[in-house]
Amino acid sequence: MNYHIPFVDLNLQHESIQKQLQQAIQDVLAQGDFILGKALSDFEAAFAVASGTEYGVGVASGTDAIALGLQACNIGTGDQVLLPANTFVATLIGVLAAGAEPVLVDCDPQTALIDLEAAAKAITPKTKAIIPVHLYGQMVSPQKLLDFADTYKLLIFEDAAQAHLAEREGYRAGSVGIGAAFSFYPSKNLGAFGDGGMLLTSNSDVAQKMKRLRNYGASQKYFHVETGTNSRLDTLQAAVLLAKLPHLSDWNSDRLNIAQQYDTALAALEDAGIIPMQNQSSNGHVYHLYVIKIDHTCTLDRQQIQTELTAAGIQTGIHYPIPCHLQPAFKHLGYQPGDFPQAENLCGQILSLPMYPGLKHHQIQAVVAAITSSLSDAKQRLLCT
Repeated sequence: MNYHIPFVDLNLQHESIQKQLQQAIQDVLAQGDFILGKALSDFEAAFAVASGTEYGVGVASGTDAIALGLQACNIGTGDQVLLPANTFVATLIGVLAAGAEPVLVDCDPQTALIDLEAAAKAITPKTKAIIPVHLYGQMVSPQKLLDFADTYKLLIFEDAAQAHLAEREGYRAGSVGIGAAFSFYPSKNLGAFGDGGMLLTSNSDVAQKMKRLRNYGASQKYFHVETGTNSRLDTLQAAVLLAKLPHLSDWNSDRLNIAQQYDTALAALEDAGIIPMQNQSSNGHVYHLYVIKIDHTCTLDRQQIQTELTAAGIQTGIHYPIPCHLQPAFKHLGYQPGDFPQAENLCGQILSLPMYPGLKHHQIQAVVAAITSSLSDAKQRLLCT
């Protein structure tokens, strides 16, 4: 049977609030404050409050939020920063752009989140910070992070690009460390109509330095106290995000409900080697992505399943097919195949299924039915050989 189930469908989201979005854009056009305008300051304040922090500083991308955010936290040349090997390359690029040395560590195979025991073994006298990546929409345990940071006297700088309003152990994403980077790439849980990012912090010095760094290092117009750069979240994008923000909790709840439907429907396939990534955050997981593992016990590999789903009209993704340490661009870091076996293994097994607010129950059932059919056909072929 052929379906048409996209990996992400932004039209559903935008159609429901089209009037609000149009009005938000029109207001900026009428105001004419396209750079560092009122909608930006309003959104910065609103997103900070929603995330349980004091200050928000909008920048041009999530990558800049990491790079400039680390600099704002006085992390740079001579400092080592711990981060997981199985993150998007933006995390690593941000560390390098800040002038710091990235130190990669392995992950927990059940959640794909950073392995803090592995991180502890990688600490040196130069280690200054750890970047926990709240991957797929699930936070790294805040209490374990805080204990870890206290034990080893490190700063926590969160990569929360996939975890807008995620919660765990009484904390919201962005409120655990000295700073946190968010992305507003269009497909994120809270997405703009282009690129965008933000640093959240409750440290006023970090916030003020970040504001200078994003605007040519200026403390006031034409007075530059730092080198800085040009990385400002456009007022138009901020207006779009501000219009969307009141709906984010409902959208996240819808994602959680969809994930729970997937969990229930896929439970029958666990013995066949189809295993969802663990949710250790209960209702605090915001499921930017719904990811399964195709275990080595499965009769089909990941490529075969993805190919058959594509043929059935079901779009999927892989987040991410190559870990950072095996990317050609970062060969100079000196890592080798086998250095991070859990991350390498996951990269060959994980598959992201369609996930977005508005995904219907019958579509979820269709995705699971297509996987089940692929496994059944493969088993039948084996019996016939």
